[in-house]
Amino acid sequence: MRHHIRPPPGRVRFAFVPAACGHARECVIVKRPASVLITGGAGFIGCALAQSLLDRGATVSVLDTLHPQVHAVLGRPPRLPAGAQLLTGDVTHAEDWQTVLRLVRPHTIVHLAAETGTGQSLTEAGRHGAVNVLGTCRMLDALLHAGAVPEHIVLASSRAVYGEGAWQSDGVVFHPGQRTRHDLQAGRWDPPGPDGAPASPVPSRADVTVPRPISVYGATKLAQEHILGAWAGATGCALSVLRLQNVYGPGQSLTNPYTGVVTLFAQVASRGGVIDVYEDGAIVRDFVFIDDVVGALDRAVASPPAGRRVLDIGSGRSTTIAELARSVAGIVGAPAPEVSGRFRDGDVRAASCDIEPAVRALELGPTWEVGAGLLALIEWMHHQAEAGA
Repeated sequence: MRHHIRPPPGRVRFAFVPAACGHARECVIVKRPASVLITGGAGFIGCALAQSLLDRGATVSVLDTLHPQVHAVLGRPPRLPAGAQLLTGDVTHAEDWQTVLRLVRPHTIVHLAAETGTGQSLTEAGRHGAVNVLGTCRMLDALLHAGAVPEHIVLASSRAVYGEGAWQSDGVVFHPGQRTRHDLQAGRWDPPGPDGAPASPVPSRADVTVPRPISVYGATKLAQEHILGAWAGATGCALSVLRLQNVYGPGQSLTNPYTGVVTLFAQVASRGGVIDVYEDGAIVRDFVFIDDVVGALDRAVASPPAGRRVLDIGSGRSTTIAELARSVAGIVGAPAPEVSGRFRDGDVRAASCDIEPAVRALELGPTWEVGAGLLALIEWMHHQAEAGA
């Protein structure tokens, strides 16, 4: 969710796009299913989640600004299912929330609306703070003022809240904090152990790892968690916080420069280019396929906690970006990737998670391996190119 989009002259600023419906004589009167509002729901994850929720009978409404950084073509995204009601508005505008809550009274809110570019957050901190923090507060104020406290809020948080996370050296667990520019320029990629010995990263786990964000983006996502936790505890609303690892797959924006390293690598390789691998190629990430993320979100919606829960959502496997680059290049027949030694300020060396608590809580685990996910993404990208999308 980003800056407000002005409508064409002669149209109201806030637009309500009703769901498609068949002829009246064909409609069947049934008990009204649970109502779910997805903020930021016209994006990559939101469109897929909307379809999944509709498939199991939920009434789905979507609030989104349709910002051009994400949506290259203005208008209802083709991937947003026809059964979802689209409301165009800005989460940072109180008047937009007032209109939303006159139209829908959600049983559950899935809060996806956020600025997500880690690097972009360093140069546009105000934009990230406004959407991620102020936007969340505007939502909560509006819910109370309208007397529309939902039964359950599901927050799509991020692995970025952990920062560099925990590392271990000779059996000692420590938190190294942010790598300095001086270290990065000298090629000292891995943080040393307390005694200078080599160290290795420890997968993050919500009930063990202390969040210590090192990016503006990560700080705003942790702020969302704290704000929602305090509000939910005071109002009796159930809260699910799902800290997502690196999500990828069909439907991800191909025009957003901050869309993610998987899609970026696939785009470079598909053009026959050489993938530029940063640092020494040993940056670690957990790449989780869109279907598995949607499955976790859907299951969280369907089974709210008694109070508050925080879960890590990933594939449960660590992959280096060098391994990722080689896999992508091999699939499309591109030249071998090259390790450049370049780096990005504020980036973390390693990010992965322990998914066992989430598997137990949601009774659902990941089903997609990285190789199969890459094939699905690249096949979809090729179809998009052929269609001129």
